Amino acid sequence: MPARRREPLAREEPAELQVVATNGSIVTDSRGRKYIDFVMGWCVGNFGWRPAAIAKAIERFKGPDYVYPGYAYAPWTELARLLASLAPRPLITCFRATGGSEAVDLALQAAMIHTGRRALLSLEGSYHGNTLAGLSIGTSDNGEQIKNLLPHCSKIAPPLDAKALRRIEQRLKRRDVAAFVMEPISINLGILIPENDAIRQVRDLCRRYGTLFIADEVACGFGRTGRLFACEHFDLDPDMLCVAKAMSGGLAPIGAVIATATIATSMEENDGAFYSTYGWHPRSVAAAIAALRDLKANRARLLTGVTEMSEYFRVRLLQLEFDRPAAVRIQGLAIGIDVGDEDYADTIHDQCRRNGLLVSTEGSTVLLLPSLAIDKRTAARGLDILARSI
Repeated sequence: MPARRREPLAREEPAELQVVATNGSIVTDSRGRKYIDFVMGWCVGNFGWRPAAIAKAIERFKGPDYVYPGYAYAPWTELARLLASLAPRPLITCFRATGGSEAVDLALQAAMIHTGRRALLSLEGSYHGNTLAGLSIGTSDNGEQIKNLLPHCSKIAPPLDAKALRRIEQRLKRRDVAAFVMEPISINLGILIPENDAIRQVRDLCRRYGTLFIADEVACGFGRTGRLFACEHFDLDPDMLCVAKAMSGGLAPIGAVIATATIATSMEENDGAFYSTYGWHPRSVAAAIAALRDLKANRARLLTGVTEMSEYFRVRLLQLEFDRPAAVRIQGLAIGIDVGDEDYADTIHDQCRRNGLLVSTEGSTVLLLPSLAIDKRTAARGLDILARSI
């Protein structure tokens, strides 16, 4: 009896990746196989896995096991001052959070309290976390599974062109929108890069109609796009900035909302619910302080390296021959390759993993989010694998 014919390897589903170790730009699985990581935890590992400055801070930590949020803890103040010194002005006050979802939720609450309004506006198809509030302002598809999302949440279809600006103004004219929320450069929309004039016009419309502008930089912040924060590309001064992910280099969970003084006052005077049991846990704070001190000291070198490596990726990617026309969108080391077909994008994702490279996908876009500290040799090896996988 003839042997049973096996399906081609390309059609097999890759086995679940059981991670046992991470270092630099390398992930090791339970079989001992090593992968070049072009995902980095979806921007958690901006500085590479286990960066020395943060790892040492965790190893040397001798602080309390826990601090009740109603008490004082000096490193909280130090971290808040560090964040304020890095953030666009006039953001000077921080709310503690355990991660990005909680940070966005806090920002939405603060916007409603500060403005006295209840409506929210965001981009269709976006992602802003997994709390009910975050899901409510994310893609409308969320409502198909969860039937009790927040009401009064409107979406504007991207991109931010003249048509979108007209719709935004029509919605803001009602003067009931507390906040417009977006990633200034959207990782979660396949590296959506708005035109300078368009996003500035959105910011102007928000000011005109009393709507707060919330910049969700949980993924695109801390150097990912070639600037410390993506809103700096457009000279935006958001009313609130949400951060998390790379804030502690992946060694501990943490997030924050950085807001203006007037918004902070509104939250305090109106009993805003910004209590967070594990927000800014002492060990997380030690990791974040070490990460941000190192970032502040080496900011110019890091961002120069991102710019140079971005151009290297751009040149290499434009030389690749995909099965169909592909559009490369790249800002810093936020890289999207739109191959025009979700199945083809998924096939590339799976083939890359089989060949030893970790990438991600968003719809028909293959996402590359390498470490900002990746060396050229590792980047070249990863791109060689991508070339073999398309």
